[in-house]
Amino acid sequence: MNRREVLKLGSAAFAASTAGITPSHAQEADVLRIGIAAARPRHSDPNQTTQGSDNWATEQMYEQLVRPEDGRFAVTPEENIPTLATSWTQSEDALTWRFRLREGVQFHKGYGEMTSEDVVFSYQRAITGGTNTTILANVADVQPDGRYGVVIRLKSPDASFLGSTVFLNNTSIVSKKAATEMGDRFATDAVGTGPYELVRFDTNGAIIMKRHEGYWGTKARIGNVECLYIADTTARTLALLAGRIDMMEAVRAPGWVQSMLQRDRTLKMDMTAPGSFNTLHVNLTRQPFGNLKVRQALMHAINRPAVSQALAPMGGVMACLQPPGFPAGFTTEQLPPELRYPHDPRRARALLAEAGFPNGISFSANCSRREDYSSTMLIVQEQLRAAGFNMDLKIGDHTAYHADNRSDKNTLAMHSSSYPPIPTQLYQQQLAAASQVKADGSGGGNYSHYGVAMPGIDGLLDRALNTSSFRDYENICKQIELQVLRDLPLIGLSSLSFTVARRGNIDLGYEVKGGYARWRFHRATKRA
Repeated sequence: MNRREVLKLGSAAFAASTAGITPSHAQEADVLRIGIAAARPRHSDPNQTTQGSDNWATEQMYEQLVRPEDGRFAVTPEENIPTLATSWTQSEDALTWRFRLREGVQFHKGYGEMTSEDVVFSYQRAITGGTNTTILANVADVQPDGRYGVVIRLKSPDASFLGSTVFLNNTSIVSKKAATEMGDRFATDAVGTGPYELVRFDTNGAIIMKRHEGYWGTKARIGNVECLYIADTTARTLALLAGRIDMMEAVRAPGWVQSMLQRDRTLKMDMTAPGSFNTLHVNLTRQPFGNLKVRQALMHAINRPAVSQALAPMGGVMACLQPPGFPAGFTTEQLPPELRYPHDPRRARALLAEAGFPNGISFSANCSRREDYSSTMLIVQEQLRAAGFNMDLKIGDHTAYHADNRSDKNTLAMHSSSYPPIPTQLYQQQLAAASQVKADGSGGGNYSHYGVAMPGIDGLLDRALNTSSFRDYENICKQIELQVLRDLPLIGLSSLSFTVARRGNIDLGYEVKGGYARWRFHRATKRA
């Protein structure tokens, strides 16, 4: 197929996949269109988003009290910058935080100035009815301190409070007046303070925004942003090549980046590091995986550098559960030799024999058909086979896969999530006994039953969550990493960068190095 045919197909694919969507009539030079990897939007309320793709829009419309620099994570508390708060102080016991608010900040659609009343309201609704109540459960009280001050009191110290709680989608600041007036309609017509404001929430597959002319900071350079939902990867890819969209959420599969650059050398690839944390839960209640030697054999059977290399340039090596450069992260060379687990199929077979399985073992496991899941697990399947593990991999629907995992129906369950440089978030969700998976689906994301089927890291986790010193917090988290490498209920397979492909005439205004799977467009420019 030549380039003209590709572009023609791209136009047709884009038209078919966006049928019913009515984009704005903005001049092309003044609109930025991004192709979103989902069928349709669910929420524009930052306290209710459960679909990661919706956060591309919320990132433009809302702000928190503090945030990292664009294109970064704040690895230490000192790296957070003033946003809707101009300054803050922490008490000696790390239980009380005082924020001074920026004066004159205007909400979208004429809803007036942001004050402490809006901040208190935003936190209270996040604590009582948001999608991240586990983390926010540590907030004991939020009170106004005059018109432009807020006091937040915690139940226990949190050395990473700014990143764990303040820089969350849930704690984005919304207009109390707008939320009260709109009621249920606020879920798709919410009002924030960000550089772009909502124009239209199109349930057919688009969120349309325009520049917030009353923005407190430097106004957005491009006047309009359109998030167009195109779930089909082929349609989304061809729409970018045809010039129908300016950017797209990439297909995170082996060879995709190289294939795109062969088609169009002017394309730019923005990648976060680390991106997703791809982990592999070993179900300790499924025999023989309760046997430590079997789990050690599993580790020697999996060639983790090869997994990351197959996903290059998006893949990264994980020596433990935290990537290098994050608090508690190790490189392979920094680990004790006995916890490095180099790829060694012979050693794996010997360990299986010691465990009583000289002829290897056979088992089945479920996998999602989504590209990043299926490509990774198919690689792992081949690696395991060479070491005596015969895994019957059953690949199915992504939503059903997660539902089955939540109902304890898997033996080796791959999980992919994005985390900030706050190690305890992963430990709470994937390793804590309180998060143990349950057959009725009411449990959490600890699919290994770690801390229940065998002693876990809950004591160390409790210590980490109750220290006021960031240095102590990091040291305790390092102890957790080493214990997990000794016990092996959870394996760090690889990291996988969140990637966006953009056309060469789009300049974001900053370099993307880290952060969540969303970044702001207010500094972007577009050449004709």
